[in-house]
Amino acid sequence: MAIEIRVPTLGESVTEATIGQWFKKPGDVVKVDEPLVELETDKVTVEVPSPAAGVLADIGAEAGQTVAVGAVLGHVKDGAAGAAAPAPAAAVEAPKPAAPAPKAVVAESAGSAPEAAPGGGMPPSPAARKALDEAGLSAGDVQGSGKRGQVLKSDVAAAVAKGPAGGGAVAAAPAAASAPAAQAMTYMAAPQPVPLQQVRAPSVPNDVAREERVKMTRLRQTIARRLKDAQNTAAMLTTFNDVDMSNVMALRNQYKDLFEKRHGVKLGFMSFFVKACIQALKEIPAVNAEIDGTDIIYKNYYHIGVAVGTEKGLVVPVLREADRLSLSEIEGKIAEFGKRARDGRLGIEDMQGGTFTISNGGVYGSMMSTPILNAPQSGILGMHRIEERPVVRKGEVVVRPMMYLALSYDHRIVDGKEAVTFLVRVKENLEDPQRFILEL
Repeated sequence: MAIEIRVPTLGESVTEATIGQWFKKPGDVVKVDEPLVELETDKVTVEVPSPAAGVLADIGAEAGQTVAVGAVLGHVKDGAAGAAAPAPAAAVEAPKPAAPAPKAVVAESAGSAPEAAPGGGMPPSPAARKALDEAGLSAGDVQGSGKRGQVLKSDVAAAVAKGPAGGGAVAAAPAAASAPAAQAMTYMAAPQPVPLQQVRAPSVPNDVAREERVKMTRLRQTIARRLKDAQNTAAMLTTFNDVDMSNVMALRNQYKDLFEKRHGVKLGFMSFFVKACIQALKEIPAVNAEIDGTDIIYKNYYHIGVAVGTEKGLVVPVLREADRLSLSEIEGKIAEFGKRARDGRLGIEDMQGGTFTISNGGVYGSMMSTPILNAPQSGILGMHRIEERPVVRKGEVVVRPMMYLALSYDHRIVDGKEAVTFLVRVKENLEDPQRFILEL
């Protein structure tokens, strides 16, 4: 019995997905719940498991194809009996690839052109069209090597290097003619100028061969669209400050071993920043708000988004009710988010509802940046690398581990004074961690 493989429900407001890749091919034996295909949505990557054990009978949607929720992706032939079925078909089909070889030999011996029809129905690439016009050639004069026989710029250069179109026919003529006629043809051909393209062709780099065209994933398309929408919609501005990380680093170094032993998770810097930001958000509520039409919605809860980089792009899972979490709980959830993001197991619900975002470019070595808002939020904090720099303390120049902070905010809702005050509060909380521990 054939069982349908369908696109599962992908979350609120998500109605379609793109086929990322199939892990199995028709005829492969599959186990129940074994991942069969990867679906890419606007926000996450989802693996669709096999609904039964048996054999993948067919695939109804190929990689890159867009499918709706509930659409049939293929079928699994249920039971072990189906596993043996593909073997005879494979045995019958195996000799087929050898059949075309004699045809090619016959074609060549009969004197017919061994090359496929130029262009293969595909128009030349723009660069090739320009090269064809400059060389005075048509697409039919050049054998295309691109996809479905498309003529590329490199094909035109190769054709020009071989000589004008039809050169093979002209070369064959003197062999059948008399010697004087051949000499006359040679004499007449000698004064003809060599086309400029023919001289330069060997040195023209094959630009197409050095390019790679890859379709954007749905996640990358969504990232691009949302970031550009944020720039086009919000009156975005960035303010900067620096923070002396001496006390946070000393506190971490003093207790990190005991912290990990007690809680089973490492003590990083992000939990300190989350707590410092929450204290500042409570004082400056506009940074934790959003605009809805002509209304301002102030959020009296703190769902902090933490940007996580993956191979497929940036995702922002949300620490819900972060003000109610301890440092160890924050670190534990961040570690879990990071692992699930790398494994492609984050759900859509993990990335919805954030009220403020923290992005850490410092892990990649960034000294300073201007982060883009995660709409519809009105604020995002950018962390950067810690670097020892000379600073003045009580009239003396000393070296301190310093970090630049950047707050990008929506100037439509957050005034400059509020933005600067927020960032100063974050700085004060980090330079004196007891402040947010005591909620001062």
